[in-house]
Amino acid sequence: MKRTVKRTLALVLMSLLVFTLSTGCSSQTGGSGKSGKYEIALITDKGNIDDKSFNQGSWEGVTAFSEKNNVKAKYFKPEEASDAGYLAAIDLAVTGGAKVVVTPGYLFEVPIYEAQTKYPKVKFILLDGSPHDPDQNYETKSNVASVVYAEEQSGYLVGYAAVQDGYTSLGFVGGMPVPPVQAFGYGYLQGAEAATEDLGMKDGAVSVTYHYTGDFAETDTNKATAKTMYQEGTEVIFGCGGSVGKSVIAAASEANKKMIGVDVDQRYDSDMVITSAMKGLGSSVKQVLESIYKTDSWDDFGGKTTTFDATNDGVGLPTTVIGDKKADAFDRFNKFTEEDYEKVFATLKNGDVKPVRTIDVADADGYATAEELTSGLNLKKVTVEVR
Repeated sequence: MKRTVKRTLALVLMSLLVFTLSTGCSSQTGGSGKSGKYEIALITDKGNIDDKSFNQGSWEGVTAFSEKNNVKAKYFKPEEASDAGYLAAIDLAVTGGAKVVVTPGYLFEVPIYEAQTKYPKVKFILLDGSPHDPDQNYETKSNVASVVYAEEQSGYLVGYAAVQDGYTSLGFVGGMPVPPVQAFGYGYLQGAEAATEDLGMKDGAVSVTYHYTGDFAETDTNKATAKTMYQEGTEVIFGCGGSVGKSVIAAASEANKKMIGVDVDQRYDSDMVITSAMKGLGSSVKQVLESIYKTDSWDDFGGKTTTFDATNDGVGLPTTVIGDKKADAFDRFNKFTEEDYEKVFATLKNGDVKPVRTIDVADADGYATAEELTSGLNLKKVTVEVR
């Protein structure tokens, strides 16, 4: 009898192990789908699906499309945050039946470079990046849609709004000086400059303390950096760089000062968040999925890089409050209104204003000096201190 119990227990444990291996590190949601199987898969980066950033914003776009069009979707969280870990999750998704794989963020550039050849019949949507090998050799095959965003425009909008709202001592705390983070910061400075001009302010009327943390983490060091800025008189900080923003939010809450979010609407994270420099993650995902399932226009995106900007709902400030259609998404500003926003947004959409995305920087790692920022962005009324 003991032997029978042991054998039964072993079979139960084996069944649990098989179940865990087949379903582990993944969750699913979305429409039921005619076959009951998922066709669309999203692979998260090292964050969680509810990170209130890239993963969540992208997944919301997937699920919105999934539920509306009755195409089942599922997400997978890799067991490790590495090229091998991401590729393993892609393998798992494709083996399970995925015909379309969505990957949010530049961390997937190398894995997708390999996956696009390994799975030629699968369509990949790479958000905020372009496929390349470890030696930076780029190639986007016809089964990959590379999507990037005009961060300089979104940064411009929050810089303009902050100065128009009365803030004259600004801060920028970015992560690593990679192109998207640089573009956010450069746009922020240019938007502040434009607002000072429109308000007829004197040269030097607005100051900006500008800093890269060198990481994308929530740390005590990053919180201390933001806290010091607030103690020195900075009124609002644009926190730009993944979890770096959480450090800024923590410092803002303790100092009772304001901050600006990034990528998605972060007003739900803290009352200190006045607005956010958003990327249209959900909108861009839905547009590309529609090209596959509804309009048969994949060629508009496949095999190339598409920039989402003010002309195609790719960037902007939040204009609605989730769960309250009557709420004012601009209620945390002192005087900057949605009408003011629509006016400045229109200048980007019609091309009257074209913020600079890149400038010449001597440092190989991308850290700009105050002089390079001032001259490269033609700043006159805004002074910059780099730390």
